[in-house]
Amino acid sequence: MPSLKAKLRDGNRRLSAQICTIPSATVTQAFAAAGADMVIIDMEHGAVDHAAAHAMIAATAGTGCAPVVRVAENRAAEVKRVLDLGAEGIVFPLIRDAADAAAAVASLRYPPRGTRGFGPFIAQSRWGTGMADYRALIEDDLVVILLIETVEAVEAIEAICAVPGIDMIVPAQFDLSTALGVSGQFDHPDFIAALARIEAAALAAGLPMSGIAFSAAQAAALFARGYRMIAGFDILWLRADAAAMRAWAATG
Repeated sequence: MPSLKAKLRDGNRRLSAQICTIPSATVTQAFAAAGADMVIIDMEHGAVDHAAAHAMIAATAGTGCAPVVRVAENRAAEVKRVLDLGAEGIVFPLIRDAADAAAAVASLRYPPRGTRGFGPFIAQSRWGTGMADYRALIEDDLVVILLIETVEAVEAIEAICAVPGIDMIVPAQFDLSTALGVSGQFDHPDFIAALARIEAAALAAGLPMSGIAFSAAQAAALFARGYRMIAGFDILWLRADAAAMRAWAATG
């Protein structure tokens, strides 16, 4: 099965992902079995600790689903720990400039290319390697995904997209609209202008983008604008479906 990095390099391929805020290997396994190309194990806003993250990463075994972790901060120590649990990549929040982006890339690479400390004691089992060959076989398959959700990042987006080693750009609409002072107003001119600038820079740099889609129409609109991946949230799917079922009982 192709790696997530290989899928992202295939410009004709459309992908789907699920953001897992629920600390459950069972939920993650269900998404992977359903054919998701990626699960984002959310350690920034979710209820996931490191033990749960390890179980969730392991739950993707035998599928084509890549387990990626959203860390709470762009810190090498956080990145190292979840990569050593077997994660296939990292989603970085609150990127502000090209220096932040370069530090993110470096944290996934071993010296002299980067800053990651060596210790894949657990990761070697997830990847089916040994300690000695983990680096040579796995390092270049690890994926760097940047969330663009700050005003500073929008202003520096062209420089950010020029940093070597980035695999995907994600305009984070909730945080970005909040940072712009128009929280949740996705039709506000300031948000629309910021989003357009991010999209133009990513497309010009040849970087794939991902966006949130809660319907087929939203997915189609994203793909029409050049996005390569759509994503949903476990907790929001669950709540919406439960509310819909409750409505069935409320009729009559």
